[in-house]
Amino acid sequence: MIDKLLMIKEKGASCFFKISEKNLFLSDGFLAEAALIENIAQTAAARIGYISLKEDKPAPVGYLAAVQNFEVISLPKLNDEITTEIFIENVIFNVLIISGKIICNKKNIAGRPLDKYHSGCV
Repeated sequence: MIDKLLMIKEKGASCFFKISEKNLFLSDGFLAEAALIENIAQTAAARIGYISLKEDKPAPVGYLAAVQNFEVISLPKLNDEITTEIFIENVIFNVLIISGKIICNKKNIAGRPLDKYHSGCV
């Protein structure tokens, strides 16, 4: 659910993804809400995978445990390009608490409600 890891920082990352016709989450020309959540999770996974690779360690297995305060403003359509940003809010033991947002055509289309989101987080 990502095409390219664009940037990685200590507390965040961003990825690029182009919506193609072979995407399983495409319905009536639009990407489903579940795919947006998965895209944020995959961005977090790409970050830790990259770090593990650099440190010559195996990538840990990750799980999406819960989703809270996720808002969808609009759904991207076939051939749209999205950029997903994640920010690590907290680490409890080996569990990462992240927030994320998805941008399409220079507009926030999904993620944590805008009034609570860290601007310029990554």
